[in-house]
Amino acid sequence: MIDLSIVVPLYNEEESLRELAAWVGRVCREAGLSYELIFVDDGSTDGSWATVEDIAAEINTAKATGAAELAASNSAVRAIKFSHNYGKAAALYAGFEAARGEVVVTMDADLQDSPDEIPELRRMIIQEGYDLVSGWKRERHDPAAKRLPSKFYNATVRLVSGIRLHDMNCGLKAYRRAVVKSIEVYGEMHRYIPILARQAGFRRIGEKVVEHRARKYGQSKYGIERMVKGYLDLITVSFMSRFGRRPMYLFGGLGTLMFLAGGVTAVWLIVEKLVKQSQGLPIRGVADQPMFYIALVTLMLGVMLFLTGFLAELINRNAPDRNRYSREKEI
Repeated sequence: MIDLSIVVPLYNEEESLRELAAWVGRVCREAGLSYELIFVDDGSTDGSWATVEDIAAEINTAKATGAAELAASNSAVRAIKFSHNYGKAAALYAGFEAARGEVVVTMDADLQDSPDEIPELRRMIIQEGYDLVSGWKRERHDPAAKRLPSKFYNATVRLVSGIRLHDMNCGLKAYRRAVVKSIEVYGEMHRYIPILARQAGFRRIGEKVVEHRARKYGQSKYGIERMVKGYLDLITVSFMSRFGRRPMYLFGGLGTLMFLAGGVTAVWLIVEKLVKQSQGLPIRGVADQPMFYIALVTLMLGVMLFLTGFLAELINRNAPDRNRYSREKEI
């Protein structure tokens, strides 16, 4: 097994790829690490794929001009190209599937993540026993309009998830091989890989302060809409981590409480009318009171929530991976 798989998702990063490959190669050679560099082209529309093909030819064959500076006997370049833009999570998932290294490192292709951090990230996995080490860009070279929402976002994620990471969305991370083979990253869930890893049973999650470099080429591919998507995904991943295998606990519990509240309210209104009627006091028709209709709506919502939980349990019971559990060791 090789020491490292370095997964690099990319989208229209033509200018930076050759420099990144050379930098990764130099760092790994100096550290004496065998590695594979896995580029995942997420449907680029520029010349990124052609550049990746050139880099792969130079490193894998060591024949083209300049190959001696890039290639080494312990290195390889592999590449995957999507037919169109599926998103970073899909690119990471494809890279994780292809990875063969003992440790898997992910980094962005825009040169804002420094490959110099790779040996120390690997050391923390191998020697200190972490399952996952996330980078923390403590000093960021981004405008305030991007830094401030990021701080608020990360504080919210820490509060909701309980994982004490300062930079959940940092692209520079290192994983034990078993982690990337045990989680499924989809949609926009790449932001929450530490939460998915913990859900899969990998609880040794660490953090390392890493260098954040100013963008050298091009411009950011992410806009303000990622904040909205991020919070929606946080709700999803929080729900899945707590109730993904037992949805009845949430829907059935809420449904039961609402059904009881509506039922008690309706009975109280009826009993109150009968008591007043027996005592000859002025009475008001039950159906004339707004509280009666509130009670009916609560009753119906309770039944609907309970049935939702019941149906979710039936679907979960018939899921093909319902009895697939992450195994740390086996003898």
